Amino acid sequence: MSTTSSDPLVALGALPGVTDAVDSVRKAVDRVYGHRVMRRRSNEVTAEAALRGARGSAALSGADWNLEEMRRRSDFSGDDEARVIGAALRLTAEAGQLLSIWRQSPLRVLARLHLVAAGSAAVEDAVGRPRLAGESVDEPLIEASLPDADEVAGRLDGLSRLILSGSEAPALVMAAVVHGELLALRPFGSYNGLVARTAERIVLIGSGLDPKSICPAEVGHAEQGRAAYAAAFDGYVSGTPEGMAAWIRHCGRSAELGARESTAVCEALQRGAA
Repeated sequence: MSTTSSDPLVALGALPGVTDAVDSVRKAVDRVYGHRVMRRRSNEVTAEAALRGARGSAALSGADWNLEEMRRRSDFSGDDEARVIGAALRLTAEAGQLLSIWRQSPLRVLARLHLVAAGSAAVEDAVGRPRLAGESVDEPLIEASLPDADEVAGRLDGLSRLILSGSEAPALVMAAVVHGELLALRPFGSYNGLVARTAERIVLIGSGLDPKSICPAEVGHAEQGRAAYAAAFDGYVSGTPEGMAAWIRHCGRSAELGARESTAVCEALQRGAA
């Protein structure tokens, strides 16, 4: 596919500032992968990136715990914040296991992610499927109008077809669109933000941009703050070229900051401090 008519994401890749964002992300990721620690201890960096990514994603969903508390705890069923933390941890652990299914059936993966996020507290008939007409959505931070169930079904199908058809656009563009669309739809009754950010992670891993999952964009989303995240998302929802470009650039900056976090982890491992 080489035309914008058959590959709609190509046009997004040409929006103002997006090419620069793509280049910056690639350079930041390459720096981490080129670190000497990655030759021998990449599994440790991946594990730490997963923990920090889970922390960042949970913070955007209202559970802002420090890393040491997350390391210390083993029971995440006690209250709402603990359940969000537990969901985020389970999702980051699951993301890398779903790549082959994602390439064949993205909607199955999204259902699985929601099931994993809900965990043992799930209400059986409402988990792992898009919400039905009249069902409510609990999603902190996101205040955009909520599409009805029919619109959700249609747009999810369109998103699935877009993913399956592939794109010549950079991985960052696809990841940002998947993330933004899932946030806009909020297809499940709960944990939509966590699922959307995990889907972004899956795209970045599966595209080959970050195959070892060591550049957690969730860290960068949290570092830039909830207000900046919500404002950038408003740009996505607007559908304007300026708004879409701002959202993609925001996602790019988040991936850069995630890469910077893992670079710091590499340096700490090298010093023997982590």
